[in-house]
Amino acid sequence: MLDDSSTKTESFSKRSTPEVGAGVQQKKIPSVNTEQANFVAAGLDKKTARVVNGLGSLMGTKKMVDVQNSNSKVDIHISEQPWTLNNWYLKLNWLNFVLVVLIPAAGFYVAFKQWIPIKRETVLFALFYYVYAGITITAGYHRLWAHRAYSARWPLRLFFAFFGSANVEGSIKWWGHSHRIHHRYTDTNKDPYDARKGLWYSHMGWMLVKPNPKYKARADISDLLEDPIVVFQHKHYIPLMFLSGFILPCLVCGYFFDDYKGGFLYAGIIRIFLIQQATFCINSLAHYLGAQPFDNRRTPRDNWITALVTFGEGYHNFHHEFPSDYRNAIKWYQYDPTKIFIFVSYIFGLSYNLQKFSNNAIQIGIIQQKIKQINKDKAALNWGPRLIDLPIWKVQDFVDNLETNPNLIVVSGIVHDITNYIDRHPGGQKLIKEARGKDATSVFNGGVYNHSNAANNVLATMRVAMLEDNLPQAFKFAKRRGEVYDEGKFMKNL
Repeated sequence: MLDDSSTKTESFSKRSTPEVGAGVQQKKIPSVNTEQANFVAAGLDKKTARVVNGLGSLMGTKKMVDVQNSNSKVDIHISEQPWTLNNWYLKLNWLNFVLVVLIPAAGFYVAFKQWIPIKRETVLFALFYYVYAGITITAGYHRLWAHRAYSARWPLRLFFAFFGSANVEGSIKWWGHSHRIHHRYTDTNKDPYDARKGLWYSHMGWMLVKPNPKYKARADISDLLEDPIVVFQHKHYIPLMFLSGFILPCLVCGYFFDDYKGGFLYAGIIRIFLIQQATFCINSLAHYLGAQPFDNRRTPRDNWITALVTFGEGYHNFHHEFPSDYRNAIKWYQYDPTKIFIFVSYIFGLSYNLQKFSNNAIQIGIIQQKIKQINKDKAALNWGPRLIDLPIWKVQDFVDNLETNPNLIVVSGIVHDITNYIDRHPGGQKLIKEARGKDATSVFNGGVYNHSNAANNVLATMRVAMLEDNLPQAFKFAKRRGEVYDEGKFMKNL
């Protein structure tokens, strides 16, 4: 009586092995349509209402995502024209230039001229507000909305939306869209802050010039547009920005410390400048300074310096490999207060569904990168001639070659020329001369000396041939040394 499992196995085997013969056509697995996949990734397959605010196209994304008709004849875009005295002002994004350069410059000018005295209470509040509002970028704009690394209830989202406006870095919709494009097209011309274009460009230069529509890009943000708090903030971003960024710190410092002007200057303008510069470091320093323990195909790097000024966003190599992980730092000693903030909010029920990549996936990435680095280091060293590149001698060939070069020895089926090593042999000239013209395998591997790994490596640089009768022995010796060959294929092609 047959066992059920064997019957099922036999049946499956028959079904899964198609007969080979005339009229039988193999089925092919259909490929994903690249054009359609890009259409979906850009969110163009969904109908979403356009949400605008008072800045309109000045917010920055419209010029980046407007689709041009490739068949139409258009003028050379200003971004592709050389800088001249006649066109420099046309190249600038004036809204960003005013917000990021002119207003902070005016603020520092006033501060250094000491027109407004510094009060200790105002400075302390400015520092508090720097952290208070700054965490909304890392925990809110970035990890919550741009990457959906966790979910948050409406009170926390409302907090992020209002005080996120205080940093004058754009709305959640604009910020999240730009950042998703950055991750989708990292280190390409479609990357809004392409690190390959230099430290200055990736830091803030990209914001100060008009983008080239040739490198238009889109990312799906339909999920953001389904969040009423995101939509409300984008629609009313201008009043929210002025209220939270300038008016609120001015009123707080004025009411509590009788320092309206100081609140406006130090807790408003200068605080905004500092938080902006800290955020910009994620696009610049985090792609320039540090290590790449997870992958080195792209520019993101891990460094603790950027982490200190960005509430833990400095472990950027990890982040680009595992973007939906709510953590940026995975080791206990790495600085990531944003991770702690999110976890505490989870404890209090304000957030949920915290995303983490498995430790197994993370460790695989680390090992893969180590292997790449090892292979890179290995390629830079002289490992001696490869076995498969050596000529194959018969025993008579070895004997014939001894007539012209008596300094040939055989170790593990490999012929070596020791001419330039006789004087340097640690055991002395007399000992190594004993091996000339002979098979020294046994004395090399313990008969006299059980040679070290270093001796194997030195010997490998002297290879000149392999003996036909000892090919398996030669490949076995090379394998112990870490050399990898397809021995079967080699033997088959002989």
